[in-house]
Amino acid sequence: MADRHQNQTQTQQQQPQRAPRPTNTNNPASTNASTFLRRLQGHAPNSTQLVGFLTLLVSGAILLLLTGLTVTATILGLILFTPLIIISSPIWVPVGALLFLTVAGFVSMCGFGAATVAVSSWMYRYLKGMHPPGSDRVDYARSRIYDTASHVKDYAREYGGYLHSKVKDAAPGA
Repeated sequence: MADRHQNQTQTQQQQPQRAPRPTNTNNPASTNASTFLRRLQGHAPNSTQLVGFLTLLVSGAILLLLTGLTVTATILGLILFTPLIIISSPIWVPVGALLFLTVAGFVSMCGFGAATVAVSSWMYRYLKGMHPPGSDRVDYARSRIYDTASHVKDYAREYGGYLHSKVKDAAPGA
């Protein structure tokens, strides 16, 4: 502890002493300005924040420029090609409808094919006993259906016997 204190005093003695800044206490504007500058320096961004802000600024400017160019090109294209589109629309409407139906059919067939492969794969794993995801729910549903069917069967036996005896009471010869 004493060594550290001694090192600190030696370091302080080696550093040249600066004269304190003269402050003019008579001028309140000078005091306010120095207080403002100290606060401003305390909130100054570090270099990482500054580079991030500049990157954001440059990227935003580039994207804004590209957006403007895209909108301008779209409007000019519509102005130039509108007469051609109107004249040739009897051809484009049926072609567009046919193209839409073709693409929609292809996409739906691909989707149905993928669903069929997924279901077939799940059923194969389930029947082989590999316990795919959701097989516990299927087993639970199957046991509930079996239990319900057995209860209905028992109830039908009881109720059927009851009806059979009532029929004999109503028609003794039957």
